[in-house]
Amino acid sequence: MSVKIRLKRTGMKKAPSYRVVVADARSPRDGRIIENIGWYNPRVEPSAININEEKALSWLKNGAQPTESVESLLKRAGILGRFEAEKAAAKGSSNA
Repeated sequence: MSVKIRLKRTGMKKAPSYRVVVADARSPRDGRIIENIGWYNPRVEPSAININEEKALSWLKNGAQPTESVESLLKRAGILGRFEAEKAAAKGSSNA
């Protein structure tokens, strides 16, 4: 089973906001999810991002693949950088 971290569209017509969710890759965009880990509102200036860092990191460590849009949100929130640093530290300690 392939698990993705992706956006689920919410909000009114022409006024979208999004939930950052973990879902099976085969389920539809607004279909069944495994866990809700945050939200993103592009309609405010600057755009609002709120992602639970612990949940996101645990899903990334378990192999969940973020979509391109979620990957950019994780970079902006600083979560992806922390994940890469932890991965590099774990790799360095295992080689030593």
